[in-house]
This record gives sequence, C-alpha cells and structure tokens, in this order.
Amino acid sequence: MATCYMQTLVFGKRTTVVSPSRSKPKSSNCYNCSLMENNNASSSSLGPGGLDLTSAFFKPIQNSDPPIPSNRCTKISVVGVGNVGMAIAQTILTQDLVDEIALVDAKPDKLRGEMLDLQHAAAFLPRTKITASVDYGVTTGSDLCIVTAGARQNPGESRLSLLQRNVAHFRHIIPPLAKSSPDSILLIVSNPVDVLTYVAWKLSGFPVNRVIGSGTNLDSSRFRFLIADHLDVNAQDVQAFIVGEHGDSSVALWSSISVGGIPVLSFLEKQQIAYEKQTLEDIHQDVIGGAYEVIGLKGYTSWAIGYSVASLARTILRDQRKIHPVTVLARGFYGVDGGDVFLSLPVLLGRNGVVAVTNVHMNDEETEKLQKSAKTILEMQIQLGL
Repeated sequence: MATCYMQTLVFGKRTTVVSPSRSKPKSSNCYNCSLMENNNASSSSLGPGGLDLTSAFFKPIQNSDPPIPSNRCTKISVVGVGNVGMAIAQTILTQDLVDEIALVDAKPDKLRGEMLDLQHAAAFLPRTKITASVDYGVTTGSDLCIVTAGARQNPGESRLSLLQRNVAHFRHIIPPLAKSSPDSILLIVSNPVDVLTYVAWKLSGFPVNRVIGSGTNLDSSRFRFLIADHLDVNAQDVQAFIVGEHGDSSVALWSSISVGGIPVLSFLEKQQIAYEKQTLEDIHQDVIGGAYEVIGLKGYTSWAIGYSVASLARTILRDQRKIHPVTVLARGFYGVDGGDVFLSLPVLLGRNGVVAVTNVHMNDEETEKLQKSAKTILEMQIQLGL
C-alpha cells in the first residue's frame, strides 16, 4: 500500500505528515488517518501535553482479537476545484464511493476553502477522508485520478491555440499523477475531452485501457432524457447512445435505440407508423446544444457532469462492468483507422478500466458519420505534434 499523506493548507502554506501504511495497520476506512489541522494535533490527542484520550472514551472488549488490518484504501483524486471539479467531488462524497478523496489545484486559497467547506459537512456525509494540496504528492496511491483542470478559451482564440495551451497545462499535470499513482486509472473531463484524453495517454505512458475520457456519457444521458420526454417514459428504460466526438460532429445511433427492450425505429416501420427524420435530427441538435444553453443561462455546467463522472467512478471502482459511451482509443473499431484517434464508443467498464468495446449495431449512415467524426478529431491530434 502506498504511503498515506495527511495534508493541510495553513494560510497558504502546506504541511505534510507522513503515515507509512505498511508500518501501521489501519482500518478499511481511511478516515483514521484523517487530515490534521496542525503539526501537533490529531483526532485522539486532545488532552494536555498531547494526552491520548482514546482509551478514556473507548474501552476494548475483554479477550477479543485485535483489529484485522487492511492494506486497501479506495482513493480518488480530483485535479481542478472549479465548478466541474467540485460538483464531481461533492457527488462522489454523497454517494459514498471512496474512503479518501484528494483535491489538487494551483490556487491554494481556493483549494483550502473548498476542502474546509466539504470537511465542515462531515456530520452529514458518509465517513470519508478529505485532503487537499497544491503538491501532487497528495494523490499518491489513487485508484482513480479525475482531471478537470484546463485553460478556458479566450475571445477570438482559435481552437488549436486553446488546445496547445491545454497541452502545456497537461505536461504539468499528467506526469506527476502517473508517477504518484502508477497503477491508477486516468479519467479526463477537461475539454476538448477527446483530444486531451489522447494527450493524457501520450504523456502518462499508461496502457490504453487505463486512460479514459468522460466523452459522450453525459451527451447520451441528455439523449435518453429527450427521447423519454417525447415518449413520456422513464429515461432509465431508454437505451440510446451518442458516439464520436464530444461536440458538433457527434453521432446519434438511432438504429440501435430501444425502449423497454423494444427497438424503436424497426417497431415503427413494422407497424407502418410514419416518422420524420427531421424530428430525429432536431432531438440530436438539442443534445449538442444542451450544454451551450445551460452555460448561457447559468454561466457554466456542473451538476449533470458531476453525476455523469460519479457514475463512471462507481462502475470502475466497484467493477460493475456496465456499458458507458466514453472516450477511448478507437483505432480498429467500426472502420476507424489512420491513426491513434480517441473518441467515444460504448465500452464495457470495470476495475481495470476498459474491458472491451461493445459491438453495438450501426447502420451504414451512422458508421460513415462516425468515421468522419474520427477524421475531424485526428486532424487536431496531428497538429499537436505529440
């Protein structure tokens, strides 16, 4: 088990207390090595001169076995404590997915404020250790590293210029994450997510199954919601995917949509029920424009992507082997070739990341659109020169 770091930020300064997990067994809930508020205090040393009061509060049962040590602590690190990063962290905390969550950001005051705000809710949350630091050492031993940090597009700035600035940011983010947690899974949320997932893969040196982008997981959720709203059914009964780029060239897989196990388009055709393709296209455009509408109304998106990423974290950490449309290396699937292009495909996810790519049905038109989307992304990747 990797060394467990107890971190605090004191007036912009970071204090580190190291607790070697191999030398001292701890419970399966890593809260026992919780964040210290200063160098000389701990959760059990409250009395004069650091007197350990644990024995006064808790009496052991006579003739009982000692606690069984555990060498496993489930840990997630979130890089970037903006609106998206904190929505993800808050959702993960409320869903009781991990023993420990570590936050990293370049702004120490903002970082400490967010950490304290979450810690102050401890009485209302599942028991989770919350740490924070500007130093990537706090991420050591992570099972899953979620990256939300990235540059924002300036007025009049080209997409390529934005990408190059984000690559520069990722050069300072990905290598220390990979060094601190070499066995972790990288989950990229920063936009443009498809190209930056490729960048993370190149910079980390990780195998492709352990570098994933949030991709069209949220797009597909919006898609399912809109279809469910049209049919007046529960969105959980709708099986539908958006694939390809997380952006304007995304592809709606209408041919494979089902509701309650019923293939929608083939059912309509067999029942000779007319439908207009423009209606389908309008729904797809609503999916593409969904994020822009939210940003226009409230200034940013947060809650939906928070739940989306938390669902991916749950599937991965609990080895649920669920199918999610996420950004992966797409070369060799559905006729996509020509380079190491990353885009969203429905994949089976588990504890080791990507288990397999799902062989979902696509008609010729959808396959052609997916291949065109791949070429759009590949062109941007090539311009980065990685």
